[in-house]
Amino acid sequence: MVKGISLHIGINSVDPAHYGGWAGTLVACEADAKDMQALARARGFQPTVLLTGEATHWNVVGAIGAAARALGPGDLFMLTYSGHGGQVPDSNGDEPDGRDETWVLYDRQLVDDELYALWGRFQPGVRVVMLSDSCHSGSVARKMQYEAILSSGIGAEDPATPPAGEPPRMRMLPGDVRDATYARNQALYDGVQREYPDGERARIGASVILISGCQDNQLSADGDRNGLFTATLLKVWNNGAYRAGYRRFHRSIVRRMPLYQSPNYFTVGAPNPAFETQPPFTL
Repeated sequence: MVKGISLHIGINSVDPAHYGGWAGTLVACEADAKDMQALARARGFQPTVLLTGEATHWNVVGAIGAAARALGPGDLFMLTYSGHGGQVPDSNGDEPDGRDETWVLYDRQLVDDELYALWGRFQPGVRVVMLSDSCHSGSVARKMQYEAILSSGIGAEDPATPPAGEPPRMRMLPGDVRDATYARNQALYDGVQREYPDGERARIGASVILISGCQDNQLSADGDRNGLFTATLLKVWNNGAYRAGYRRFHRSIVRRMPLYQSPNYFTVGAPNPAFETQPPFTL
């Protein structure tokens, strides 16, 4: 019998002790995780949810590792993340732009090199789908551009648009916090990359579909109930009425999103065209 395991991470604030006094307060990330947990449970997964203080590096890595040990060929692992995205300098040469992307977990950042290494633990034939409602940009220029778009009135009906007069909440580790956090913890983050020298070149036997909330040069918006990406995904999903494959699912989400936030789709690991044509989250 095909097995499905899922992990849902939602982080509304982080530990200021690691991030230099910055708490990174958001509103909708825990709700995103709970809603995706409910979706997964309805599809027959065995779900786990990690919220804010529970979403430590140890707990996240441990949960993904446990799933890798439990799943075999044909099984499905679903991973969803809602929280801030960040970056650290690339010290192992696997990133053309010189920076590794991160998830801003409660107690420290999870570097994408670590995530690729975790995918490598899954057996060949395992299917993995990852949904990330976060930013991977620390650019002040992009923040200013984003605020200008929102203030123009475009997207005024979007679920993540804040009330008039309030700045938009974006799921982004600010550049000054990003740089100061790395400077204080350089040994930690450089050590991570030494531990995983292959980075994004890691060998992965599983088939992994990744859909992110925005392009690498864009920002993902937080909201009062859900993040903009998660809210749109759930609308397209329509309580399971959606029956096309993952690529069409992605395109359907993109068509409903504003121009300033366009979700990305890519695959890593073993090619699996049949997986991509299955209705999303099918065991």
